[in-house]
Amino acid sequence: MQTGLIFDIKRYAIHDGPGIRTTVFFKGCPFSCWWCHNPEGLEMAPQGLYSQERCISCGECVSICPNAALKISSQGVVTKQSLCQLCGTCAKVCPAEARELAGIYIGVENLMRIIEKDVIFYDESGGGATFSGGEPLMQADFLLELLKACGRRDIHRAIDTTGYADEDVLMAIARETELFLFDLKLMDSDKHKKYTGVSNRKILSNLELLARQGASITIRVPLLPGINDNDENIHTTGKFISKLPGIKHVDILPYHEAARYKYLKLRTNYSGEKMLPPSEEQLSRAAQRLKRFGLKVKIGG
Repeated sequence: MQTGLIFDIKRYAIHDGPGIRTTVFFKGCPFSCWWCHNPEGLEMAPQGLYSQERCISCGECVSICPNAALKISSQGVVTKQSLCQLCGTCAKVCPAEARELAGIYIGVENLMRIIEKDVIFYDESGGGATFSGGEPLMQADFLLELLKACGRRDIHRAIDTTGYADEDVLMAIARETELFLFDLKLMDSDKHKKYTGVSNRKILSNLELLARQGASITIRVPLLPGINDNDENIHTTGKFISKLPGIKHVDILPYHEAARYKYLKLRTNYSGEKMLPPSEEQLSRAAQRLKRFGLKVKIGG
């Protein structure tokens, strides 16, 4: 059975597709978006997170670490990275939850046991399983096996994706997927590369391909003041979507600041440090401009 790397599982999710869902977050992403709200999902490897503010310097993690990689200092508990094996033992014993391990390897069978726990809620609400990230298409083999396993159990399958993958990979995944939640960030390729690290040409091409194949797609547009909320980008976005066969639903996802604390725990720089959430007026303006193209627009997931 395939094994994959995930960093979170959210049960009873209501914003990741229809009904009540279990959302599985895959590790690894080809993007480096300035505003990323899941920075712990970017690297294709487990990562240790540490919150000095929560740490009570009790020494539990130091005494139990099998590699003697931790020590207490004036800055809290310091990790000697060359000794740390990211085993997660310290996170399990920390009474203040100051230490976390982002990223565990798990097999399809074990993950399905978790997903299947809530089948009764899926059936009653029209929900199912959503695979998010990171970018789940980066672990295409693992994802495909999960989709097939869900299909055998008649569990509705959704993928939250940037669409950044080779066509043959995307088509194989599409055959086992009921719904794509497709991120559309910026229409200008140069600006897309500036703010995400990659061009959008493959993304737009894959979105067109999925639409032509009759895939069920909801477009998700993160609204980012000063980056993609200008009239030109919103107009170009609406015009592009309106020409795609079968696509009528657009969710506007307001940028939020909740991820700032994650960057502190990862001890990494946050490119969106100075970004602010959009105002109600900015959200309404973007929604109204998209509606002019005959699209059904919802603010929020």
